[in-house]
Amino acid sequence: MTSQYLEIHPVDPQDRLVKKAADIIRAGGVIVLPTDSSYALVCRLDDKAAVDRIRQIRQIDERHLLTLLCRDLKEVGSYAQVDNGSYRLLKSATPGAFTFILRASKEVPRRLSHPSRKTIGLRIPDNRIVQALLDELGEPLIGTTVILPGEEDPYTEGDVIQERLEKLVDAVVDGGACGLLPTTVVDLTGREAELVRSGKGDPALIGL
Repeated sequence: MTSQYLEIHPVDPQDRLVKKAADIIRAGGVIVLPTDSSYALVCRLDDKAAVDRIRQIRQIDERHLLTLLCRDLKEVGSYAQVDNGSYRLLKSATPGAFTFILRASKEVPRRLSHPSRKTIGLRIPDNRIVQALLDELGEPLIGTTVILPGEEDPYTEGDVIQERLEKLVDAVVDGGACGLLPTTVVDLTGREAELVRSGKGDPALIGL
């Protein structure tokens, strides 16, 4: 298997290529996708075989939780329990480079939520390619940053990722250079929002 290499314009994504990427995902594929923080390995939420492939590529087990990429707040509300306070906070910081930890709804497969806390990380990326793909699919994606075993930093260039992963993934979407900083992670499951990890998203946007 050699992955398809799709160069998609970061500002004006080509519909034809977005549809091709969506078809690959619908067929059970794993693809690499640029986001507003770094490149990510993604697949369909309910495709266990594809999720397992992502874990094999990263060499991570089920204790390493993956993140749900959503189109908008309405979609977040379908996969997580969002109270009024959390909704206001989410609205002020999305789309953007934040991952929010929330209680998972029954729409999330149990194997993808935290085993004891029943939580899930969700984000709404501020990236036109991601948004176009999510619109085309009509459902969220599950994924994790492209950091290969034994390495500390994510890959930032699509062509380099294609060289490294062309035998392991079904497609690489090259949308230009991505950064090294991860998302800022905020836990919204307690009485107060808690900053878990400082990253690209500015915590001041949500008063942290």
